[in-house]
Amino acid sequence: MKSAASDRILSLIMAGGASETLGALTEARAEPALHIGGKFRLIDFPLSNLTNSELYNIGVLTQYMPRSLNDHIGVGKPWDLDRATGGMRLLQPYMGGMWGGWQSGNADAVRRNLDFIRNQGATDVLILAGDHMYLMDYRPMLRQHMERGSEATVGTRHITSPHDAFRYGMLVSDQEQRLLAFEEKPGRSRRSMSSMGIYVFDVDALADALISHPELNDFGRDVIPWFLERKARIHTYEYKGYWADVGTVQAYWEANMGLIADEPALNLYNRQWVVRTRSETQAAARIEPNSDVSDSLVSNGCRVGGTVRHSVLSPGVVVEAGARVTNSVVLRNVHIGADAVVDRCIIDDNTVVGTGALVGYGEDEAPNRQLPDVLNTGLTLIGLESHVPPGYKIGRNVQVHSRTGADAFPLDGEVASGLLVGRNPRRPNEPTGM
Repeated sequence: MKSAASDRILSLIMAGGASETLGALTEARAEPALHIGGKFRLIDFPLSNLTNSELYNIGVLTQYMPRSLNDHIGVGKPWDLDRATGGMRLLQPYMGGMWGGWQSGNADAVRRNLDFIRNQGATDVLILAGDHMYLMDYRPMLRQHMERGSEATVGTRHITSPHDAFRYGMLVSDQEQRLLAFEEKPGRSRRSMSSMGIYVFDVDALADALISHPELNDFGRDVIPWFLERKARIHTYEYKGYWADVGTVQAYWEANMGLIADEPALNLYNRQWVVRTRSETQAAARIEPNSDVSDSLVSNGCRVGGTVRHSVLSPGVVVEAGARVTNSVVLRNVHIGADAVVDRCIIDDNTVVGTGALVGYGEDEAPNRQLPDVLNTGLTLIGLESHVPPGYKIGRNVQVHSRTGADAFPLDGEVASGLLVGRNPRRPNEPTGM
């Protein structure tokens, strides 16, 4: 039996995939760089879980729009990862050599970093997603993996609705936690056990599979079924705590709202399991006279002169006098003008909502005409660095693309529910939404 000593474990965080299902929120950043819960970013959760689990040898694999993520992580100092031995390394795509080139899946990303993995001298590798919100001690899972001599272990959790199966890998295991069947993201499933996207692999077994079978590019779709087919020693480990995959606009909004529930879904105030982040240097939040703030998270640097209820404000948000923000997630340095009303919205960084604007109004909750799978629950999404003109009305299930200026809005002063405004910066040659 191998030792579960932390120096024999290499941890890899998958942080490079693009996400179409988050709409404007990932037009200009990788999903793991997305703010959540006010001051945090999604990448903070796996990084904090690792260091709290005393696992300090970490690689972060990036690819899609990594600048914001790279700036946030830096050399890993907030997580005590700026160390001479081990620590955190950013592993980015490169050209040349045997493994150079653009990554075509999370397993392919690992394949292209096999030289780095082998140079670490690890016996086993822990694979994590960079876009999930949860607090987990990985040591019990690693201990089980070692004690059973597993070639692979899959982290699992129960889901309560069969309608959620299309988002996850669904599986069956026996009483000894041996994996019996695995199906990646079926339309529906009678099974209730889902994959968390957390895996532990024996380094030699994984390397042999990836080198000898170049068609294995995705862990859920390809690698785990391949291990099953060859009857490898593969087990499951059930995690019973809170875990959220925030890969859709609705799931992202719900995860934020869950943090301000009467009984929060996740305890971010546990001093025994601190979530660390790179904090911005800003003054304390200021709640001004005649303002009304309740049931909300208000981050450092915020100034609130209006009403904020059941909302999450990231650092540097300004809510002017007379403005009203309800049931919304407002990201960094957004300025909401006097007498504006914001309801059931997600507003991205550095956006200005003009004086007297109504954002997220009316009873029409028809899905977005061009993005029906992204916006269909009544939420309105305003991309970063946009400018909503004063007095403007924006309905529900609307998306305003990132960096949309005031001159891109129609002249009649209103955007009806279910429409798009602006151009997608990832596909600038597409026609505008209006």
